[in-house]
Amino acid sequence: MTKQRFEFLQRNYVQGFPAYCGFTVTKVEDGIFESHLNVKAEHQQQDGFVHAGVIATMADHTAGYAAYTTVTENFRILTIEFKINFFKPALGNSIICKSKVINRGRKVIVAESEVFSIPDKGEKLVSKAIVTLMAVPA
Repeated sequence: MTKQRFEFLQRNYVQGFPAYCGFTVTKVEDGIFESHLNVKAEHQQQDGFVHAGVIATMADHTAGYAAYTTVTENFRILTIEFKINFFKPALGNSIICKSKVINRGRKVIVAESEVFSIPDKGEKLVSKAIVTLMAVPA
């Protein structure tokens, strides 16, 4: 991946709703994308846990960009399906998402996302998603 492509993906990830949520990029490699969120009150649900919708958005969007690293600039990536499991409540001041491509098709790409909460120390796996994506001509 060229430096220009890397910089494009970093900028492109943080637009629209993901930018509104406050997601940031922490790692970009071929088939791998990682993101971070500093948790604020507006990200939480009534019991103080990070809302499942925030976690699902982060898992889907970050997986999409992991897939985006595997195609040329002539393509865009669209989610066609995803399934997410929530293992425990997300607590702490931040969450991170680690996504990687697990099947590289020419048109259909499958990625997995693991979302971790960062409480006082260490990472706690709170969610895992399998995301099916399609590469479409730009």
